[in-house]
Amino acid sequence: MIGRRDFRTVHTSIQGDHLHLLIEATDKTALANGVRAFMISATHAVNATRGRRGQVFAVRYHAVQLTTPRQVRAALAYVLNNWRRHKEDEAGLAQRRAYVDPYSTGILFDGWRDAPARFIVPEGYEPLPVSGARSWLLTVGWRKHPLIGLREVPGPDQPIAG
Repeated sequence: MIGRRDFRTVHTSIQGDHLHLLIEATDKTALANGVRAFMISATHAVNATRGRRGQVFAVRYHAVQLTTPRQVRAALAYVLNNWRRHKEDEAGLAQRRAYVDPYSTGILFDGWRDAPARFIVPEGYEPLPVSGARSWLLTVGWRKHPLIGLREVPGPDQPIAG
């Protein structure tokens, strides 16, 4: 949700049947309103693309407040490399050759440990709409821990481990 002062989607990962968002919000109300606006907007876009009407999201969101650099580092790894956890990076030749999930904001991320000097951006690629992080935890704090490996496979409890 670009344009809101109290709510920013910083990173996104879209999987086959779910998505992960790393969000900065000023408070619980901003988070609830921002997620609600995101869900409405996404529902309209998905339904318009598919020529249909109705519900897109089966359940409401699950939020975890991240308070330590280690938690934020784990959440970044989890969101950006979630496709590896679900083995979607092994689906075909193009996926096995890819450095990052094309359905994530990984190509925009500057915290990869073993990234090439420059990612080759596929022709016609449109990055997912996100805003730059502003919080200390998401810009500087998490870097107290190792940078994130391109081939790192996140575990199921990684984002909330302290």
